[in-house]
Parts: sequence; structure tokens; C-alpha cells
Amino acid sequence: MMKVQAITSTVVGMLAALIVGQGAQAQVPGVTADKIRIGSFGALTGPGYLYGKLPMNGIEAVFDDVNANGGIHGRKLELVREDDRCDPAAAIGAVKKLVSEDNVFALIGGGCSNATFAAREALEQAKIPLVVMASVHDGITTPLSPTIFSSALTSTLESQAQLQFALDQKAKRIAVISMRDAWGRARYLPLMEAFKAKGITPVADEEMAPDANDATAQVLRLKAANADAVLILLYPKPAAIFMRDAQKLGFKPLAIGQSGIGDPAAFEEQVGVPGATAQFRTISMVRYTPEDPAVDKWRKLVETKFPGDRLSVFNLFGVGAAQVMVEGLKRAGKDPTREKLVEALNSLTDVKTDVYGGGITCSATDHRCNKSPVWIAKEPGKPVRVIEVTKVN
Repeated sequence: MMKVQAITSTVVGMLAALIVGQGAQAQVPGVTADKIRIGSFGALTGPGYLYGKLPMNGIEAVFDDVNANGGIHGRKLELVREDDRCDPAAAIGAVKKLVSEDNVFALIGGGCSNATFAAREALEQAKIPLVVMASVHDGITTPLSPTIFSSALTSTLESQAQLQFALDQKAKRIAVISMRDAWGRARYLPLMEAFKAKGITPVADEEMAPDANDATAQVLRLKAANADAVLILLYPKPAAIFMRDAQKLGFKPLAIGQSGIGDPAAFEEQVGVPGATAQFRTISMVRYTPEDPAVDKWRKLVETKFPGDRLSVFNLFGVGAAQVMVEGLKRAGKDPTREKLVEALNSLTDVKTDVYGGGITCSATDHRCNKSPVWIAKEPGKPVRVIEVTKVN
């Protein structure tokens, strides 16, 4: 009888421990015994889908690959998507829904910069870890937010890289053409600070409206200034008009763009004038073009999972961000909490991914984790090629 009581007591104790353990794990949002739910927000519809839906497809390809290989400490990753339509109010709503209704553990998201920036307060209130996949607005990560990390480049870093690239190409007379809306100022002001820090003054400083249909006046003034390099802080549409008019007026400087014009092949078509983009160089967040054999694995996974997709750089944005999150989850251990994930992300030092130009480094004082802009170009009739990587401190 005593032996039966002892066995019964042992079984009851084991069951109690199991229940307590399950209860403790249940207190961690989005984590169960066999699953970790990760949320994502960005544009799933409208023209901004390039920065939302396509990176999310890349994220899901990484998650599928991780799950096929046993998951994270035995747990499978599940992606939950919300459409923010590149709209600030919708981004705030998407974050709140992912946190309170979808009960996700962490987030990989942020496509359009203004929308992600608008959601910062909601993210901080939720104290939920976020790895930014595409947004470049400095205000998302500066000043430091304890739970927001960016594997994307930031506008300040890109502006600094534009000037450094011009100098590396031996440009002597450097000019600027920019928009002065919120997006443009976020790049223009740090660029002017970079000029000042190097003791350089632009030979010309022109402004162009986002909806401009002609750049003749700006081109003539830049040409008169004898600029041998022009740093372009424009959306693709006005940038295409500028390049078109520069070609027509015989002005052919080194034209230096940023990740807002991150697809030189599409930009060449948008300009629509043969040879006009021959001297155009721009920034990419990733070191491979979609046609490169080095990304064959991701091409197969993405195009199999999403038959309507043709692998793009935007898919690769998601691949890189997902690999950063996966590394953080691994380091967070078998019993992850949001606090452990934040600590793990803060410990990342020169972490290599399959796509970024350099290693990813985050710290407790700097969450701008990607400081390696990749330079790409497309000569007429030739494929897009990677030129070099600029390391920005």
C-alpha cells in the first residue's frame, strides 16, 4: 500500500510540474510547446507591396527552410501578416492587432518608412521586439528604442555612403538634387552634415518636387556648375525625369542614387531613353542580384512557395531580416521570452547572412545593425551587377 502511495505521489508531482511548466510557457505571448508565432506588417496591397508583400514572402521562405530542418529548439515558426497599405494609421492598427489579437511573440516588418515610423510609439508601448525588414527612416531606430532593431539600412547611412562613393570615384565637383518632403529631408539633412564633416561644399544644390514632370531648369544649372557627380535624393519617378532630361541636354555626370531606386533594370525602363542610365549607380541592401547563382536556393524556395513571384531584391530583404531574427531566436534559448530575445539581438556581432553586404552587428547602444551599403549598376543591354560594398561607421 505504501509503495502504491509513493508511486501515486510521484506521478501527481510530475503532472503538477508539467502543468506548472506549461502554465509558465503559456504566459509568453506567441510561444507554445511546438510553435513560435512571428508577426509582420507592411503593404500587402497597392504599389507599396514591393516593400511589404515581397519581403514577407522572403521571410516565409526562410521560416519554411528552418521548419524543414527541425525549427528553433524544436518549435516551428509561423508568420502572421497584416496589411498596413503604407499608411501610418493602418500601420499603428496593424501592430496593435498583431500584439493584442494575433498574440505574436515578436515582429519582422516595416516596409514603407513613414508608416513604420508612425508605429514606433505602439511598438514601444507593447515592448515587443521588432526586426525592421525594409524601412530606412532614421527615426525608427534613432533615438534608441530598446526593442526595435533594423537589419535594413537607414537614410543617414545611405546619405553618408553616397558622398563617400562619389569621393571614392575621384569626383571633384559634387552636386545634389533632392526632394524636400519628409522623406527627402530625412536624407538631405544628414547629407549636408556629411559634406560639412568632410569640409566640402556642393557645387550646386537643386530641389525637385515629387510630382515634377520636367527637370530642364535643374539640369541646366547643374550642367553650368560643371558637376562631375550628382547625388540623387529622389523617388524613382522624378529621378527618371531628371535622368531623361539630362540625357537630352547632353549632361552625363556620375549619377549616384540610393535604395529608393534600388532596381536599376526597372529604372532603366522607367527612364525610357537608351543610354541615359549608363552612368547611374545606386545602393542596394543586398549583395546579390536576383539572377546570381549564389541565391539559387532562395529563388527555388520563393518561386515554389509563391508561383506568382520571380525572385527580386525585395524578397531578399525579407530573407536577410528573417535570418537575423532566426539567429536571435536561437540565442534566446529553449525557453524564450521577449526579454531574452532583445538580449540576444543586442549580442549580435558581425553575423553573416546569405544576402547582406556585410555582417550584422547590434549593440545595447546602437540598433542600426546593417552598415554595409552595396553599390549596383546596369549598363545598357547588360544585366545588373554588383560593384562594391561601402562600410559606413
